[in-house]
This record gives sequence, C-alpha cells and structure tokens, in this order.
Amino acid sequence: MLSKQQVYLFRETVWEYYRAHGRDLPWRHPVRGGDFDPYRIMVSEVMLQQTQVPRVIPKYQEFLHQFPDVYNLSRAPLADVLTVWSGLGYNRRAKFLHQAAKQVVTEHNGTFPTTLNMLTNLPGIGPNTAAAILAYAYNQPQVFVETNIRTVFIHHFFPDQENIDDKQLLPLIEQALDRENPRTWYWALMDYGTHIKALHGNAARASKHYAKQSSFKGSLRQIRGAVLRNLASTPASEKQLDQQIRDARLIQVLESLENEGLIHRVRSEYRLGAKEA
Repeated sequence: MLSKQQVYLFRETVWEYYRAHGRDLPWRHPVRGGDFDPYRIMVSEVMLQQTQVPRVIPKYQEFLHQFPDVYNLSRAPLADVLTVWSGLGYNRRAKFLHQAAKQVVTEHNGTFPTTLNMLTNLPGIGPNTAAAILAYAYNQPQVFVETNIRTVFIHHFFPDQENIDDKQLLPLIEQALDRENPRTWYWALMDYGTHIKALHGNAARASKHYAKQSSFKGSLRQIRGAVLRNLASTPASEKQLDQQIRDARLIQVLESLENEGLIHRVRSEYRLGAKEA
C-alpha cells in the first residue's frame, strides 16, 4: 500500500501534467445541460479497446453522425453499422455495440444501466469497460485498469519489475483514486499514461496481461477487413472476392465471418450483416 505522502505526490504529478497538457477529446464533451451521455461513452470505450486515439476520433464522429443515440443504433441494420465501422478493425466490436444498443432499448427502455452487474450483461462489455462507462458517464468512483493506467502505475511503483499482475495494481489504483471527481482523474491518468509511453516507452509491457499485437500486414485480420470492405460496396461471390483479395485463406475467413454473423450468403453471393430471420 502507499503512504499518504506517496498518494499526495503521485496525484500532484498526474494533476500537474493534466493541467498543462490535458487533451480535448470529443467523448470528453458533455451534452446539452452538462451531463455526459452514457451511449456516447460506451461507443468511445468500445472503439478505444484496441485502437489508438487518432484513428478513433474521426470514426467516433462519423458513427455518432449516423447513429446519434441508442435508439438509432438499435434500429439500424447490422450491415449499416459494419459499413460505418469499416477501417477500425476488430469488427466484432461493432456487432457487440449493435447488440448492446438493442438490449438497452428492449430490456431497459433506452435508459442505460448504472451498475456494474447490469452493464456487464450487455454484449461486449467486460468489467473494466463497464467501470469506465460508470466513471465517465456518471462520475462514479469505480476502480478499473487498462493499458494507460497500467503504464502509469507500473512506471511509478514497479520500476524494473516484470510479470506484474493487475491484482497488484488495483489496490493502488483504488487508493490513489480521486473520489470527488473520478471522471477527470481518469482523464488525467489516461493523458499522463500517453505521455509516459512517449517519453519512456510502454511500461505496460511488464504487465502479466500484456500481449503484443501481431502484425496487421498479411494477417487474417487484414483479410477479414478486406472482405468486409468489399461487401460494404456490393454483394459478391467467393470467386469475385478471390479476384480482389488473392489469398488462399479466404475460404477460412469467409467461414469464420459467417459463423460470427458478420456476413451471410444469399445463394452464391455473400452479403454484409447477419441473415434476417
């Protein structure tokens, strides 16, 4: 555990950086009346799970333009959601968002849950994402960890150590949490973590939970993205897709995308989205 002096000095370091260099990001803007929209927070958190901020910003803005609220997203065909999502990768996230929106509308009358248990019942929303939504949308003093938070706490409190478990970090994260304004505190931690990565490298590599992302070029992810981009324009047969993609793993990718409900077949043509019942 940290001493009171350690907590004080650590907080001052984080706040000092944030006061001087805090980022103005679109998901940090309140809606009319000064509240924060949990729908917008959920969209941003899911997008940021495996994608860097500069790539997320334009897609986040485009997504909200097309689907400005949970009702619009719940009513949209999955094909439209996947088309807007195209370019972000890890397209199952788009399907999870779509399913989550439907569940919020059908089970909660369009009102977002305000507890961890209820949020984690939504598709694609794990404990850390749920806690982040509660902190950012409702200013709840939740405790969660993600890569920037790992970077900050490992850099400050576990230098020169390896294989650090989140269980070692969580008590410190809870102890350092600013309970009066957790929303802004987590913004500050995120920005400070980005700064530490740029200055000292990614300390989160020392985490037991760190997994280096494989190269995109030549990967199955690249083929998946190419299939979905092609089908966003027009339905296509396997032969037509093969002419565009030219990879022996295409059949494997088509099978996996179909099994996941991201594409479906109508006779010999593949189409974007799940097959309607």
